[in-house]
Amino acid sequence: MIKKTLHLEALLFFLIVVWIYFYHFHFSLLWFLVLLLSPDFAAFGYLINKNVGSITYNLFHTYLFSVLCIILGNWIDNKLITMLGLIWTSHIAMDRVVGYGLKKKNSTKETHLQMFEQRT
Repeated sequence: MIKKTLHLEALLFFLIVVWIYFYHFHFSLLWFLVLLLSPDFAAFGYLINKNVGSITYNLFHTYLFSVLCIILGNWIDNKLITMLGLIWTSHIAMDRVVGYGLKKKNSTKETHLQMFEQRT
């Protein structure tokens, strides 16, 4: 039950962010599609080792920095920063919808969401 709730929460968050991106700001569909998967480049840290990979991946897959990007973009009235923050946030939410979470330290497969699978 908890796992399904987390997936639904992420889906709702994804839809809200996409709605804000397109209907509030009227940003480009092309840029959205081109940049949607760009946070996954953080996984290149795994080429160094699993520890570095999990750190870089998690830095780019936590809502903290993407939401700060949106706030900063709005605060300084910079549409590009706002757009990038919204795309970044939608990517994270999309990952959570399909079950990808923050990576555990020495594993590419274990995530923070798996603890809820064991309990439900």
